[in-house]
Amino acid sequence: MKAVQYRAVGAAPEVVTVPDPEPGPGQVLLKVTAAGVCHSDIAVMSMPAERIAFPLPLTLGHEGVGTVAAVGEGVSGLATGEPVAVYGPWGCGTCVKCAEGKENYCLRAKQLGIAPPGLGAPGAMAEYMIVDDPRHLVPLGGLDPVRAVPLTDAGLTPYHAIKRSLPKLVPGATAVVIGAGGLGHVAIQLLRAMTAVHVVALDVSEDKLALARAVGAHETVLSDEHAAARIRELTGGIGAQVVLDFVGAPPTVTTAGAAAAVDSDVTIVGLGGGALPVGFGSLPYNTTVSSPYWGSRAELAEVLDLARAGAVEVHVETYTLDEAPLAYERLHHGKVDGRAVILPNG
Repeated sequence: MKAVQYRAVGAAPEVVTVPDPEPGPGQVLLKVTAAGVCHSDIAVMSMPAERIAFPLPLTLGHEGVGTVAAVGEGVSGLATGEPVAVYGPWGCGTCVKCAEGKENYCLRAKQLGIAPPGLGAPGAMAEYMIVDDPRHLVPLGGLDPVRAVPLTDAGLTPYHAIKRSLPKLVPGATAVVIGAGGLGHVAIQLLRAMTAVHVVALDVSEDKLALARAVGAHETVLSDEHAAARIRELTGGIGAQVVLDFVGAPPTVTTAGAAAAVDSDVTIVGLGGGALPVGFGSLPYNTTVSSPYWGSRAELAEVLDLARAGAVEVHVETYTLDEAPLAYERLHHGKVDGRAVILPNG
């Protein structure tokens, strides 16, 4: 079968031919319908060799949906051809966090060598993929697979971040979304669907600011050295009760801290390498800074329910498997509005 692989440190992804996988005991074989292209993949492919914790080559794609093609010994309850979404942050299944469905915070995954598909295990950017356990599959329930596949990360990750801050996302509050790309434009929709807050979106791209307005941002601000002052102006000097940074670079986390109100949440989601000092006098009183990771299995089901209700819709660009390297190149240069989606069997 064809697959998109990261094959050597510092190299561009390649389309290659690899053996067709077969499910072992307890596993599920999916015929992949769609796979998402994410900045996290680019972050992984930018790492020096000493930071890469898994062997190469690696089949990419940690956002995946497909249909059940076959099951391994001991698997029941799944019908051939059933459309499903893949829950990506796989855990051990037995620790206290996994027992809560929070496999994104598994306490033993690193120790046991468990990695997400596309971020250590073979991913979804191929004609077929192996899912390690049927608990990591969520029924699509009639959703368009192409628009649903980004919800497994670009929907789940902002949903998890927003849900943590719901007590502060009250009517009259302001939420700032830094970065209106793949995750950010979904976050704006989630904030509008789940809360009555005033949503302010930041980006360096006028095209992405236009997308932010189209999906529901009340205000858009150019993300530069004046952005925090503009947010203060928009909030009558108070600042934002919740700031969600989907870039995470040093300049954006600085803006996030400068835009935060007293008793606020600053959530750094992006992988841009920025860090925000925490200590008395560094930030407004009682500011909480967090860096959550992905989301729980239950939250993925909730995100898909929101999509079925029409509350969120991902803007997508589609590519064939052979065009996947081009999709990564366009994403790297900021030319993708919304989410790029690969159709391995399309």
